[in-house]
Amino acid sequence: MVLIELVNVKKRVGNEEILKGIDLKVHKGEFLAVVGASGSGKSSLLYIMGLLDFPTEGRVFFKGQQVSSMDPQVVSKIRNESVGFVFQFHYLLPEFNLLENVMIPMLKKGIPKRQAEERARELLKSLGLDGKEKRKIYQVSGGEMQRTAIARALANNPEVILADEPTGNLDSKNTQMVMQILEDINRSGTTVVMVTHELNLAKRADRIVQMKDGLLVL
Repeated sequence: MVLIELVNVKKRVGNEEILKGIDLKVHKGEFLAVVGASGSGKSSLLYIMGLLDFPTEGRVFFKGQQVSSMDPQVVSKIRNESVGFVFQFHYLLPEFNLLENVMIPMLKKGIPKRQAEERARELLKSLGLDGKEKRKIYQVSGGEMQRTAIARALANNPEVILADEPTGNLDSKNTQMVMQILEDINRSGTTVVMVTHELNLAKRADRIVQMKDGLLVL
């Protein structure tokens, strides 16, 4: 089954064409790596795939539905329920503890607080953060922050995880830990799309596509 499909997707910002006609299918259950140098357009591609941005031209399909022509509120609902994001920077909220950060997407979806807290605890425990739920982000390491960000991305049980340079700020030990988590998530049936400039990490995916100057070249 094709989960995400891009058809002749182009993206312009001002006079610059960042994406120059992308055709790409992401199949349900696969682990896809998108590689390329800085400025090649891979992050812009990921944001369009995750319905955070829209193409200037072309069509975007999610589970066969053309979302690029839908009402923005409908697209937002699909994104919130079906897509989880992990970025290079964790974007955790410093005023909340780890547990509360993971609960936020579920509470926004309308899940009861007790149920959200129970799932958040389970996710943090599964990622090796048992006992640290009440800590603020300044009380944990960079690797622990990123694992909390992954737990938050998984909170609403998304169909796809989109990871933009998820190990970019981590040392080698935490890089391996995060990659193992992404592989485990994928083996559980969740589709994973990871943007990276590190080919050794990309090789751990099922499939690699390469971007150069706004085009897919492999």
